[in-house]
Amino acid sequence: MEKLTFKIQINAEPEKVWSVLWDHTSYRQWTTAFNEGSFYEGTLEEGSIVKFYDPNNNGMFSRVEKNIANEEMKFLHLGEIYEGVEAPQDWGEATESYILEENDEGTILKGEIQTTQEYKAFFEEKFPLALGIIKNLSENQF
Repeated sequence: MEKLTFKIQINAEPEKVWSVLWDHTSYRQWTTAFNEGSFYEGTLEEGSIVKFYDPNNNGMFSRVEKNIANEEMKFLHLGEIYEGVEAPQDWGEATESYILEENDEGTILKGEIQTTQEYKAFFEEKFPLALGIIKNLSENQF
């Protein structure tokens, strides 16, 4: 596993950034950076299972490890979903975290991903694009 970290300054309060991250409508907007038409099902309560899908019913399922409103969301990725069927994977500590830190200009949004070498280049290309969309939505549209 390799840890990747991405940061962006957003000129909006943490509550607004949090809402952009997890509201179903805006989630569909910013995740187009990864895959057009992405969405999630499930609750974001700690310990719950969330399913992340693309329009073809493929994706992954994860457990919410941490949910501190307006501060941090952390997922542990447990497996893949193919045509709606879950396929558990042994990825170890494959985690994805979103950390919000309030400052004088608004919020620093930090994304941390523990990923395999196989997905490193994908995240290095796509994650900054996603953060840019989150910034735009938080500052201008949402």
